[in-house]
Amino acid sequence: MKRLYIFIISLFIISLPSYSQMLVDFEGEPAAFEDNQHCFDCHSKKIYTYENEYTGRIERKAMNPNFILNPDKFYLGVHRHFSCTDCHSPDYETFPHQAELRLEEMYSCLDCHGGDPTYEQYHFELIEDEFGKSVHANRHDEHFSCWSCHDPHSYSALTRRDMKISEIVRQHNNTCASCHDNPDRFQLISDSLKRPLHQIHDFLPNYKLHFNAVRCIECHSSPTDTLWVAHNILSKDLAVKNCVECHSANTLLMSSLYKYQNIELRRSRGTLNAMLINESYVIGANRNIYLNIGSLVIFGLTLLGVLVHIIFRIIK
Repeated sequence: MKRLYIFIISLFIISLPSYSQMLVDFEGEPAAFEDNQHCFDCHSKKIYTYENEYTGRIERKAMNPNFILNPDKFYLGVHRHFSCTDCHSPDYETFPHQAELRLEEMYSCLDCHGGDPTYEQYHFELIEDEFGKSVHANRHDEHFSCWSCHDPHSYSALTRRDMKISEIVRQHNNTCASCHDNPDRFQLISDSLKRPLHQIHDFLPNYKLHFNAVRCIECHSSPTDTLWVAHNILSKDLAVKNCVECHSANTLLMSSLYKYQNIELRRSRGTLNAMLINESYVIGANRNIYLNIGSLVIFGLTLLGVLVHIIFRIIK
């Protein structure tokens, strides 16, 4: 019977459509779905095939790992309705691609979104200003851009979706770790060698716990009053290393991570439920004044009881 259940579940999983197909079913087919399929036929595979016009043979080649894309992630991202040639040269429609096309300049966020009131709520201009002050912009040339950290082929607006704080923290930190905890990729922007993150953060009592609970930018960027405009990355000597900055009643997380969480929970669950079902906890930060007073009263009554007991013992 157990094997029968496993067999039925396996059939169900196999029959599930891919993410891209699910997106087509529930949101309608993306505008350029058919056009992009021609690109994904090669760029979604490790090995691709093509007909060599000179020899007439079918060739099998290994795709450059940097050019392998995930269609499912693309169609779940913010650019899912774009055609590949909306951002890349139309000359890419010709195969084999011309070698000089690799030198084409990529668009920045403001090239498309700057000055457009439709996207005003996303603060692109403010993000650009913050990034211009950051250590990323000041220590690297103009080749360090938005896409150095955010892949345009899979970027998804995490803080504008129904995601838990733990999921947002994990994905934000993975973005940082993809470079700062990857020596090979770090060498693309720096000549220096990068030590592993756990060694750099050896001053933390529990590095893994911190990495899973808060975003890197909480300690490595200038404070902001929103969750997403935090692109002024500070140099390491200005990073927060004082435990009290977070482990206190007026924790700096209240201006970003917790503020976002409270707003989202109140919107979806109501104020009371948001207070009761709060998943985040930082020692010293999550305090209730009434519980503090109550605990002091109980402690005082306990001492009073012990004192009365001692007095009666002496008298008797």
